Amino acid sequence: MALDPLLVRLQFPALQKSTAIFLDNPAGTQICEPALKRMVDYLTTCNANHEGAFATSRQSDALLWEAHAAVADFYNAARPEEMIFGANMTTLTFHLSRSLARWLQAGDRIVVTRLDHDANISPWLLIAEERGCIVDWVDFCPEEGTLRLDEMRRALERQPRLVAVGYASNALGTINPLPEIVPMAKQAGALVYVDAVQYAPHGPIDVQALGCDFLVSSAYKWFGPHVGVLYGRYELLEALVAYKVRPAPSRPPGKFETGTLNHEGIVGVLGAIEYLEALGETYGAEFEAELAQTYQGRRLRLKKAMSVIRQYEAGLTLALLETLEGTPGITIYGLRDPKRLSERVPTVAFRLKGWHPRHVAEELDKAGIYVWDGNYYALAVTTRLGVEEDGGMVRVGAVHYNTVEEIERFGEALRRLIH
Repeated sequence: MALDPLLVRLQFPALQKSTAIFLDNPAGTQICEPALKRMVDYLTTCNANHEGAFATSRQSDALLWEAHAAVADFYNAARPEEMIFGANMTTLTFHLSRSLARWLQAGDRIVVTRLDHDANISPWLLIAEERGCIVDWVDFCPEEGTLRLDEMRRALERQPRLVAVGYASNALGTINPLPEIVPMAKQAGALVYVDAVQYAPHGPIDVQALGCDFLVSSAYKWFGPHVGVLYGRYELLEALVAYKVRPAPSRPPGKFETGTLNHEGIVGVLGAIEYLEALGETYGAEFEAELAQTYQGRRLRLKKAMSVIRQYEAGLTLALLETLEGTPGITIYGLRDPKRLSERVPTVAFRLKGWHPRHVAEELDKAGIYVWDGNYYALAVTTRLGVEEDGGMVRVGAVHYNTVEEIERFGEALRRLIH
């Protein structure tokens, strides 16, 4: 059964209340109804702090643990204790980088890439400066927006202690070949820290199959509330020194979950997982036989959901590329070959000749179409492409609740700007 975007859209209250076309999804998706319901139910039935000797605190703790188990299934982690909740990917990464800095010494090497969001660059630059480490930069091909694997191999030959790499570019949509990069990095003796924020809404994640040490995403990019979710291999989390107050738990995950967290948001993440689980149950039959060889239960349903989404979004990616290619004066940055859709997510950056990106975004807003402009914190990307000083790029990004018809309307509005 093919995914029906019209039925899917009924699960998103904002899409029922607004006539806007949301193509701003790389910065944050709309929240699904099950996530909202979970948050309201939490706040009205068991809003309490941790480990109290009373009913609402016990109920709250049980729900928070259920959310840890749910995101462990989403990432296919070995155990719920490997999941850490925080404000967002950026905050979690800065926090964990402080702990990892204790393991680094002067002269140690860290690898970062110019294709990454700055939240997977600046934390490592800062600890490198403090600890006297050497930073090796891996470039990308400006024409295609793909990482230069030859440079990655050379960087790994220098035996770095840590490699920070994105799963997919939040600017250009490129999916990095992690099944190739991670084993090379591990063979070189490096820890691998993966930013999966841009990939998580678009395809299945399996941290055990990848073999990475850490992986982080933000649930507000995959239909939940504003909460970040970090995976870390348990033995590493147990060995690391956490920056926390003294009475806090001494073992993961509580060891790294400082203060009182956004409980209702965490429970809302559980609702987002439940939404995806139902999506997989409804639409994922064609993927059942293959995936059931590896996954069972909720993990199977989630992998089916993300496989369905990946399949449906290939059509949206193609529609975006064809729409932009057919518009005079457009320069697309990143992969444009329709035969290479498997190497990207439906996030596309472009510029319109003679137009400042901000002006394009403002004019599209007047047509009820929401897009982003600027650098989206992918500063290394816009600098490398030579567009940072001139307003960056316009970015459009679709998810599975978008339709081809919406992309056609986007194209019509864009073409009106040049007439």
